[in-house]
Amino acid sequence: MDDTEIKWLIALLLAAAAAAAAWFFWDRSEPPPVAPAAVEQQAPVAEPAEPLHPVEPLSISPGEGELVALPPLEESDSYFALALIDIFGPELETLLAEEALIDKTVATVDNLTRGRIAEKIRPVGRLSGNFIVSAASDNGPFYLSPENYDRYRPLVTMVTGADHDELIATYRRFYPLMQEAFAQLGYPDGYFNDRVIAVIDHLLATPEPEEPIRLVQPHVLYKFADPELEALSSGQKLLIRMGPDHAARIRDFLTELRTHIAQPPR
Repeated sequence: MDDTEIKWLIALLLAAAAAAAAWFFWDRSEPPPVAPAAVEQQAPVAEPAEPLHPVEPLSISPGEGELVALPPLEESDSYFALALIDIFGPELETLLAEEALIDKTVATVDNLTRGRIAEKIRPVGRLSGNFIVSAASDNGPFYLSPENYDRYRPLVTMVTGADHDELIATYRRFYPLMQEAFAQLGYPDGYFNDRVIAVIDHLLATPEPEEPIRLVQPHVLYKFADPELEALSSGQKLLIRMGPDHAARIRDFLTELRTHIAQPPR
């Protein structure tokens, strides 16, 4: 099991959360409430909020109170990197790609619902630490070790500690460039914000398996023994591997953020 997908979470947070996206888990396991026996009229069902389509090309601010026009997409790396570092902290700087940062962020978000993301499109570099497995012997059985969850703690702290208002402002500021990158990716008639919401909803539907989670090692990499878990997308597998407590923190953070990009700004 390739654990480098941890960078994908940052990538989605860079694009979606940098705007106020509220992703990942969503508890849909509860049964619907039972209607009273004598009900004369059903209350209307609220329509879901319409996704926010491309915002106006806002300005970016390189200094206090100073506004300048957005740069061309191919010249935006340093601006976008500085904005992200301001939000998530200086520890993020060494992880960011040096070129095509917005393009790679958009491509990674688009691919989170798929089985694998190519290394060349990832906007964040490899993080330290190894994937940890517990086993009674060299021959197994193998289980996902709770010790593995500690590797995600700095990332979860970085993400959940970010200022929501800054995330929203950064997303809106750079959204026109993200939309341009999305069109170049092969969606000339689509909206990147719609895709972000679809990816969020996909991740919110991630199952919450009971622990311990059994693994198999058919070759070098580990895989989930449960074929249904192994069939999940890379983004969903990442949520499972980070552990239920960390996933819950991300879920709460993203659930609040999603509201802001699913409706027009006030």
